[in-house]
Amino acid sequence: MSTGVDRPRRARGEGGVYWDESRGRFVATKTVGYDGRGKRIVRKGTGTTESAALRALRDRVKEYEAGLAVGWDRVTVAQAVESWIDLGRAGVGERTVCGNIDNYRLHIKPYLGRRRLKDLRADEVDRWLLGLARTLSTSTLRQVRSVLKRSIDRAIRNGDAAQNVVLLCPVPKGRGGRPSKALTFTQAADILALTAEHHMHAYIVVSLLTGVRPEEARALTWDRVHLEPSAGLPAHIEVWRSVRVGGDTKTRRSRRTLALPEQAVAVLVRHWERQAEIRGAAGSGWRESNLVFPSVVGTLQERHNVLRMFRDALSLVPGIDPQEWCVLELRHSFVSLLSERGVPIEEISRLVGHAGTAVTELVYRHELRPVLQSGARVMDAVFGGVSPLAADTAST
Repeated sequence: MSTGVDRPRRARGEGGVYWDESRGRFVATKTVGYDGRGKRIVRKGTGTTESAALRALRDRVKEYEAGLAVGWDRVTVAQAVESWIDLGRAGVGERTVCGNIDNYRLHIKPYLGRRRLKDLRADEVDRWLLGLARTLSTSTLRQVRSVLKRSIDRAIRNGDAAQNVVLLCPVPKGRGGRPSKALTFTQAADILALTAEHHMHAYIVVSLLTGVRPEEARALTWDRVHLEPSAGLPAHIEVWRSVRVGGDTKTRRSRRTLALPEQAVAVLVRHWERQAEIRGAAGSGWRESNLVFPSVVGTLQERHNVLRMFRDALSLVPGIDPQEWCVLELRHSFVSLLSERGVPIEEISRLVGHAGTAVTELVYRHELRPVLQSGARVMDAVFGGVSPLAADTAST
């Protein structure tokens, strides 16, 4: 096709326009830069008229200047999340990766997977989150939203998205979960007494009497356990590792050294002797890891197995339903028992490895009943329990 008109030469930097016979469209081109090898980077725009082609070219140039890649407008939510899971999660644990995959497969892909990132709207994400809130807990909603947010963040860095609308969408309140709870003194005493012959007894004693996290107990090694006083230090354990990626504890403040109660020392001495017998019976089948609470062959315990064996131990205690309790609630019970005995919250925070009292109050607020009532007790002591009405009567 020929327009039959001699068009004036375009100014330098404006690019060029030509008719593509094979495509039946005008094509506008412009050099926008050069790559590392000195090769020109060209952007093109097409249209049925020259003006349309130039408008398309201007859009492509703006996209290039904004750092957007060619074809960015065709990238879907599914492609962005799958790319993030495959390439953007270096250094995380297998459990975390599996959780991300499950959140994507169950909650993101069926609802938003086919949507193009450029078309995704904040109100659409809000409706999606509200729909999930009917069946998911608030913490799970945070995890699902985080997967989508981080995936789009990575897409932006790669030039596959212009903005992240998930930032505009707060996490709604999800379905209420099972509230955490703590053992009473009587329940705790019964568990310590009635599980003495169970192979989980030492794990239960250490967790309940020191408040270590389950992931810290599973990673505890014998070289970090000191059952004899030395150098002016009492018997103690060094909580310096966990089963998290890299072996680090949850936070820097979580790395701590805890004195051992006498009962825990006695139980760990007996546990060491029993473990030596198990090691000898296993023979070549034993895989030495120096763990205090290993599996029956010496390897790291899986958390599901720990929960199963913990509930098996609780089945020995009358009046306690094993299915209503989880291992973490031994830590909650530690906080509750200390609080009932009037230990200040600042000291409890240090013992459980929190950076400050705010976390302790937020996570264990149901276990801090006596500490939070201390103000009323002090005022009763100050005023001797005299009511304002009685005081007024006396003064008249």
